[in-house]
Amino acid sequence: MSIAESNPSIGLTTISRTVASLAVGVVHTLERAVVGESRMRTARGNAWEAVCADRARADRRAELDRLVAELTAARAAAARTQRERQPVG
Repeated sequence: MSIAESNPSIGLTTISRTVASLAVGVVHTLERAVVGESRMRTARGNAWEAVCADRARADRRAELDRLVAELTAARAAAARTQRERQPVG
């Protein structure tokens, strides 16, 4: 019985992964140099931006709901006033 030894060879996927890894490193370093350390996007920063965006959407939605309620009330009052002004029969 012979034991076949496998010789790991460098394949196309290994080269692709290496190139992709190097590209990510270059982009990360370039972003750090251009944008600056304090303005780097982080998961915490992204999460905070999402929370702020959700709060802003909720505020706009509440304002729209308030306006719709005011318009509905004004329309109902106008309809009631118009019914009261119409002569009966």
